[in-house]
Amino acid sequence: MTSRRFFLQSSLAAALAPALRAADGAKAPLFKISLAQWSLHKTLFKGDMKNTEFPVKAKREFGIEGIEWVNSFWKDKARDQAYLAELKKICEGEGVTSVLIMCDGEGALGDPDNAGREKAVENHVKWLEAAKFLGCHSIRVNANTGGKGSREEQAARAAEGLAKLCDLAAPMELNVIVENHGQLSSDGAWLASVIKATSKKNAGTLPDFGNFNVGPGEEYDRYKGTDELMPFAKGVSAKSHDFDDKGNEKRTDYRKMLDICVKKHKWAGWIGVEYEGGKLSEPDGIKATKALLEKIRAEMS
Repeated sequence: MTSRRFFLQSSLAAALAPALRAADGAKAPLFKISLAQWSLHKTLFKGDMKNTEFPVKAKREFGIEGIEWVNSFWKDKARDQAYLAELKKICEGEGVTSVLIMCDGEGALGDPDNAGREKAVENHVKWLEAAKFLGCHSIRVNANTGGKGSREEQAARAAEGLAKLCDLAAPMELNVIVENHGQLSSDGAWLASVIKATSKKNAGTLPDFGNFNVGPGEEYDRYKGTDELMPFAKGVSAKSHDFDDKGNEKRTDYRKMLDICVKKHKWAGWIGVEYEGGKLSEPDGIKATKALLEKIRAEMS
């Protein structure tokens, strides 16, 4: 009986082995593609789409299963438990992952005034709570400093405010990540120094391919800046504006960017489509950006 049982078990294992090897051998994609809600900001601001419809549109129209919320479209709902429960239910029904919440208009974490910094930290807490409830891994904040003081003084203030917010996010197992979003924050070396100065493991960056305008008519090198920010990255934003007849983004060499992010820095997480051009419609711009990311991902694989 023991010999017969062993023979049957061995035969079954041998029969299943090819299928198991095929399943195990299936390669995961080099990175996952998410959709930044800002890609649909014109549609949302016009009222042609509700915030609650975003997960459905991402999945059904664009085939994207990760979403990046923007707080501007539901400013008064951060602590509305019924509303949050509705968002979560919709996401679960569509099989969509809430990746992060982009937070704007909540004060300057590097405010020159101590009270201003404290208020900014306090203002962001409700978005940490909402992010935790929705299953996000991070909130995206800005390193606003008011532009006052030396480069080093502004960095110190931004690091202080960010560190305090990170301390509040840590028990929730959330990250606080900063996007290069204009002025000093678009200086890759400066923002990298801010993240280092926090000394917090849950402080990070959200490198954006296109946001490297450090002042009127002054652009920081986007490839250098991305390279400087990637060691701290907990997300990546693929900004797009316009495309040539071959489907390539005109302002940014996506192959060069993905070489930096994926090959050099081994990024394997979400890369968010963030279209904000004017020549294509928002849906067509999203599709063009996604197609370009998928094409290069296939080439790299």
